[in-house]
Amino acid sequence: MYLQKLSVYNFKNYIQTDFSFSDNINCFIGSNGIGKTNLLDAIHYLSFCKSYFTPIDTQNIRHDQDFFAIHGSYIKKTGEEDIVQCIQGRNQRKRFLLNKKEYDRLSDHIGYLPLVMISPYDRDLINDGSEIRRKFMDSVISQFDKIYLDDLINYNKALGQRNSLLKLFAEKHNFDKLSLEIWDEQLIKYGESIYQKRKEFLEQIVPVFEKYFRLITGGSESVYIGYRTQLEKISMRKKLEESLPADKLVQYTTVGIHKDDLDFLMEGFSVKKYGSQGQQKSFVIALKLAQFDFTRKAKGYNPILLLDDIFDKLDDARVQQLINLVSEHSFGQVFITDTSEERILRNFDTMYIDHRIFRLPLDS
Repeated sequence: MYLQKLSVYNFKNYIQTDFSFSDNINCFIGSNGIGKTNLLDAIHYLSFCKSYFTPIDTQNIRHDQDFFAIHGSYIKKTGEEDIVQCIQGRNQRKRFLLNKKEYDRLSDHIGYLPLVMISPYDRDLINDGSEIRRKFMDSVISQFDKIYLDDLINYNKALGQRNSLLKLFAEKHNFDKLSLEIWDEQLIKYGESIYQKRKEFLEQIVPVFEKYFRLITGGSESVYIGYRTQLEKISMRKKLEESLPADKLVQYTTVGIHKDDLDFLMEGFSVKKYGSQGQQKSFVIALKLAQFDFTRKAKGYNPILLLDDIFDKLDDARVQQLINLVSEHSFGQVFITDTSEERILRNFDTMYIDHRIFRLPLDS
């Protein structure tokens, strides 16, 4: 499946813009701040029902306008067309439609149009707290496993209820163990299922990640991703029992899969502490390419790949290696943004692969 046409209305800096794309490589070229990344974000919306960058949908409405709309035309392997639409008005709920039929739950769309985005913001995976690394695992697995997504939603609901009870007990100076155990059972049921799937995910993705890192860098450094979890040696039930005194004291749940984290290592040391900007960027790009491979195998077809300004901080050899990789037919449809037209022309004009270059701003 590939994106054939894209139309955006009142989205960020765009009033109305229409594109027709190649099913292989598409490049948006222009100076910083011109809106290249906004187009990738519009494509991301059509897959995930949300922005890659902005958690509040109405902030993506063009200034002084009442709504934004994004329309995409996708062509399946069979040649059939799917029309996907996202419409967001001010002070209105977001509407998401597939072939003019509106979804009751946005989560029902997740995974239908698999997509992987690589952005400079992905360095937050290394430098920010554990929540963003858990969200990375969850977003990848949820694209192909609806049960996992439902388990995650139910786990977080149970966690919220348990935390509310712990606060209520402290306020009332009264402890009701039976009431708490209702939510304990929910956390155990969903938490252990989530843990097993995260563990299986990492077992599959880490060797692929290591392969891509070697390809990008020439194999100059060894890398590894470790899974840090409280459930590795002890059951969720036992952890909840042991942590109850502490939970009552701090008035929230201190153990569970919501505390999981990933250790990013290079030569056995923390990439966050010891990796250069170029090493960190290569690390994240390799991880995202491994995500692409994992998603492709799980879905049985290629995700769309978005590469946002990824060549900065990389030397020419790594840039060329990356372009060679994504130009392979196994990667399907790819969208690239870059400030350097010369770099794009130099690397793509010698390749026998269909590609289109869009220079921004577009001619009026």
